[in-house]
Order: sequence, then structure tokens, then C-alpha cells
Amino acid sequence: MDYNEAMDYIHGMLKFGNKPGLDRIRMLLEYMGNPHRNLKIIHVGGTNGKGSVVSFISTILMEAGYKVGIYTSPSIHRFSERIRINDTEISELEIARITADVKQNVELMMNCIAANPTEFEIVTALAFQYFHEKNCDFVVLEVGLGGRLDATNIIDTAEVSVITTINYDHMEVLGDTLPKIAFEKAGIIKENNDVVLYPQEPDVERVFETVCREKIAKLHKVDFSTLKNNFYDIIKQEFDFEGYKSLKVSLLGEHQIKNAAVAIKTVEVLHSKGYQITENDIRRGLIKTKWAGRFEIINECPFFIIDGAHNIEGAKTLANNLRKFFPGRKITFITGVLADKDYKSMMEAVIPLAERFITVTPNSPRALSSKDLEMYLKSYCNNVADGGEIREAIKLSLKWASKDEIICAFGSLYYIGQVREYFGLI
Repeated sequence: MDYNEAMDYIHGMLKFGNKPGLDRIRMLLEYMGNPHRNLKIIHVGGTNGKGSVVSFISTILMEAGYKVGIYTSPSIHRFSERIRINDTEISELEIARITADVKQNVELMMNCIAANPTEFEIVTALAFQYFHEKNCDFVVLEVGLGGRLDATNIIDTAEVSVITTINYDHMEVLGDTLPKIAFEKAGIIKENNDVVLYPQEPDVERVFETVCREKIAKLHKVDFSTLKNNFYDIIKQEFDFEGYKSLKVSLLGEHQIKNAAVAIKTVEVLHSKGYQITENDIRRGLIKTKWAGRFEIINECPFFIIDGAHNIEGAKTLANNLRKFFPGRKITFITGVLADKDYKSMMEAVIPLAERFITVTPNSPRALSSKDLEMYLKSYCNNVADGGEIREAIKLSLKWASKDEIICAFGSLYYIGQVREYFGLI
């Protein structure tokens, strides 16, 4: 099997859809020798902010000298971004080799049960095998969807379970209230585990408190009352948190300072378990952390911002950041969304800031057509155009926007990579 054949095999599993449950991944991993059972895992779930928290934690641990496996989704440019060790992506050769082994075990598994694993289950098994073979000190593992029945939750235990913000997303699978969604997310909490929790609404926090009591897990709530933003510009932010003074991050937005605080609390828990992580490791890790496509400035004159905001909370955070960093500036939004998202509420968050909209169709079978999005937005904004292809939409935005205006592309991670590539970023 070569790399292209491996990709064809992996993506071919998309036809089996997204089927929550652990039976298929459990059997597949048993055939593979259970590579996940020898890994020390930091498991990160939640609605928004998972990727940023994973990146902060991973970079801090790398600064402390550890070999860190990193598993995230989706990718921005390449499939290999999803599986990294110390920020080096898995090679095409390794993908092909391990996928061939996974495929053989899937075929053996299919002789016992007539249930195909999903694409995400195949990729998760591939990642576990890779991290096991490379003897990673830690694996920072991002939950795919929900938590309780997500394939990553096949792990027996975790060094720390981390919960980021809880908000409305994937309600058709996770439930239509925040406590119901929280219950699914809380499924990653293990017996006698340590849990780091981003502050939530009281009825949401009660869900996590209850699960922690039931599982005799120690709950560490992050105290944002000790968080103070001292300085920010378009390059970096400086803040205080608990006993730490003048910490710096290069990721922009108040939400990233909060995500950094969650990461700090997580590595403090690891330190309390005997792992060697210093304050200097934390400081260096925070400022070195990068995470593409999250309120990322990729061009100046005019400023061009990309943001993977793809749900209500993400859109509100984006709007707040635009007001904070670019007050009073005219904004052209390039936007494309998936049809199964609550895109109307997302658009409501940014409509008051919009000078104009240019709509696109993300590269996904779930995408809402740019024409349908254009028609919806015309009810709220007088200046809306169907941009068609992504590159044409970018060219149109640059043609229309003056050097003092802001261009912001948001709505789906499925096309953000194409925008970065237009500007020579890969």
C-alpha cells in the first residue's frame, strides 16, 4: 500500500458515516494488540477551544523535554497534520505502512462482526499505533465528537481529562440542552482521574461535579477571577494568572488567554504527579504556541483575518475579538458554512459588524451552497455577493476592500486552509 492508496482506503470509510460507539474501535484495537494501553494520555474534550488547549499543553510539555504525540481534527492543509510528534507530522511512508496493517486487522475483525469501522475510528487506531511505536512520553488527545461514545474514549485511563467550553453544537447527536451536551462530554472522565474544568454555567458545572463524585475523580476548576489581561496588540498578549505574572501568548483574543489558563492548570496537575515541568517551561511554551486558523492575521494592508468559527459560540467570540482589536473598522466577511449548523444564529453575531458579505461553498458534502447563504444574508445586509470559488471570493474581497478595511473569512474549517494557501501559507 502506498500513500495514495492509504488515503483512498481511509477516506473510503466516510461512506459508513459517523456512528457513535466503542465496540468497533475496541475490537479493532484488540486485533492490533491494544497499542493505546501503553500511552500516557491527556484527553481534551469540550465544544470550542479544544485544539488551542491541546496546542498550549503540547508545546509546554515539549519545552519541558518530553516527547509528545498530538492528535487533532480536522486538518487545515494536509491529513498528516492530525497526527504529530513534537510538532513533526507523521510521514506519508508511515501513514501507508500503518494503514496497511490497520486494513489487515479490519478484515480480520470483519470476519467476526459485520460492522465496518468509521473513518475516524481508522484514523484513531492509526494514531495510537504510531504513538506507541515511537515511544511517546505523552499523547495529547483531542476528542472528535462528544466524549462518552467518541472513538478516543476507548482509553482506559488518562493522566488528566480536560474539559473546555460547553456550548451548542452537534445537537442532533449530543442533545438539545447544555446539561445533556455536558453529560456526553463528561463521558471522558475516568475512575480516580484528575479533571481540569473550564468555568461553565452552574447547571453545566453540576453535571461535571456529579460525574466526578460518582467516579471519585478530583475536579480542578480553573479560576478566571485571577486572570488579568495586561496588554494586547496584533502580535501578542500579556496576562497574569494566579501566581504567574506577565505571561505572554502569541494567539490573539481574550478566549486564548482563558485557554492558556486551562493549559497551565493542566500541566500543574501533571507537575503534582511528579512530572518535571518548570515555570520557564510554561512561559516558553505559551509564547511559542501556534494554532492556525484561529483569529489568525495572514495579511496586512488590508488586514486579512481567518477564523475557524463554525458554531454560535465561535461566531460570538469572533465578533468580540473584531470589536476589541479593530474597533470601528469596516469589515468584509467571506463566509461559508455547513448546512447542518445553526448558521443563522452564527450570522446574527457578525451581521452588525458587516460592511459586506461574500459567500462561498465549503468543500464538504454537508455544505450549504453559497447561493443559499447569499439569499439568506440579503435579508439583513444590502451588500452581499456570491463569491463562487474560494480563490475568486478572496480576489473579490481584495478588490473591494480599501487598505483601511478588514477582511475576515470564517464559518468552516473546511475552507480555511485554501485561504491560507492563497497567501502562501502551508
